[in-house]
Amino acid sequence: MSRIIFTGGGSAGHVTLNLALIPIFLDKGWDVCYIGSYTGIERELLEKFPKVKYYPIQTGKLRRYFSWQNFLDALKIPVGILQAVRIVIKEKPDIIFSKGGFVSFPVVVAGFVRKVPVLMHESDVTPGLANKMSLRFVSKFFTTFEDTEKYVRDKEKVECIGPVMSNRFEGADKTRGFEFCRFTPEKPVLLFMGGSLGAKSLNHVVRRHIPTLLKKYQIIHLCGKGQEDPSYTASGYKQFEYIDKELKDLMAISDVVISRAGSNAIFELLSLSKPMILVPLPTGSSRGEQMLNAKSFQAKGYAEIIPDEKLADDYLFLGTIDNVYENRDKYIEAMKNSGFKAINNIDLAEKISDFAQKKSIDK
Repeated sequence: MSRIIFTGGGSAGHVTLNLALIPIFLDKGWDVCYIGSYTGIERELLEKFPKVKYYPIQTGKLRRYFSWQNFLDALKIPVGILQAVRIVIKEKPDIIFSKGGFVSFPVVVAGFVRKVPVLMHESDVTPGLANKMSLRFVSKFFTTFEDTEKYVRDKEKVECIGPVMSNRFEGADKTRGFEFCRFTPEKPVLLFMGGSLGAKSLNHVVRRHIPTLLKKYQIIHLCGKGQEDPSYTASGYKQFEYIDKELKDLMAISDVVISRAGSNAIFELLSLSKPMILVPLPTGSSRGEQMLNAKSFQAKGYAEIIPDEKLADDYLFLGTIDNVYENRDKYIEAMKNSGFKAINNIDLAEKISDFAQKKSIDK
């Protein structure tokens, strides 16, 4: 039986693609394992796959700014590598697939040490720090944007496959969405998405403007793990820490989506032709990749941007929402005429399978 190890975590963006690929490999009869962290969201999300063996390892976050915590976290990395090596020795995978996040680095190194081919995927224009650290140890580096190649020394490893789209929004039902939220179809719906870990700045401004927004809109607020506030119970406002299977129905009833600008999220919104307002992570909290993503979409007429540091500007925040809603047809038309093309999960799974088979023959 062929065996694959998936890794990636820390946020849903580093797990979503893996979650879409896992059922395909299970259906193909592969044995599937997952290496993640002890407390990350990936462990919770993998619970819906009882056939997948989950292995937690130590992981440390390396920040792009000075912090004494960096020294403590750096000590966890060699421990994580040793743990990952033991798992790879035990499971003897044919291939490893990494979606990034700091938990992935020890797994990639373990694969390299044990001479297991490692494939890695990057969603954003610039590689994340964990993926940058992993690059020298991987066999193939799949990218979403062609420009990512500029940031990689070993060009031969790079293969631009475009955005990878799942089928998780297929079968969306507006009726179910309205019933789930107890909303009316007679009033437009705003969907605020701060990512799986939430966005405190976005959560704050949404809650501050609930009374004003409810005069014209209904609000779905995905506030992130541990950031739900039960004191907000107004009619027409629904908040959730995280939504999985119901998201397709909530997306179907949404007229405008206000979101961070991670590549996975915005390409999904593009595929659904959803008018969007993007609030990229501030540069102090990221390497600036989300602003690059957002500017690309704004230039093509798909979205508008509100910088995180300007969320406190009430006129800008409320005015942008009204402007995008009132001109939603313009954004929808631009997206529908985009010539958008993507690779689907099945095609990517085939690429991974073929690569594993080729490496097996080469041995």
